[in-house]
Amino acid sequence: MGHVRLNISLDEEIAKELDDIAKELGEKKSHIIRDALMYYFDYLDIKIAEKRLKAVEEGKSELIPFEEVKKQLGLD
Repeated sequence: MGHVRLNISLDEEIAKELDDIAKELGEKKSHIIRDALMYYFDYLDIKIAEKRLKAVEEGKSELIPFEEVKKQLGLD
């Protein structure tokens, strides 16, 4: 997997906490930020799933039966 260099701005307090944690753990700041984002993306995946479930429960969206999905994909 390739890498993309990003320039970000952080509040001083967050930047200091990141520096302190990186020093304490002997980790690169970029690794800590990457891991933090991965955890946050997992959290967002749950929020998206909850939003979609709510839409189904409220009748604003509907589920497609597995058999229909297989049929549409030509897998039956």
